[in-house]
Amino acid sequence: MSGHLDAKGLKCPLPVLRARKAIKSVEIGSELKVLATDPAAPKDFKAFCSQTGHLLISMKEYDGVFEFVLRRSC
Repeated sequence: MSGHLDAKGLKCPLPVLRARKAIKSVEIGSELKVLATDPAAPKDFKAFCSQTGHLLISMKEYDGVFEFVLRRSC
């Protein structure tokens, strides 16, 4: 099972806070895709994964939208 979170238009720290809550709804080992427009999001999601142990599988940017794929580790 995987999940999806649309955090476009939200400013720091809301995208990461919403992701922290949303990742709890996916099974361990499953992925959560997050869309965000906050310019600070790449740095924030790297720090979030480093602190929580979740894996940042991919990070892409297109037309001002960042797409993060996180894998739940615990």
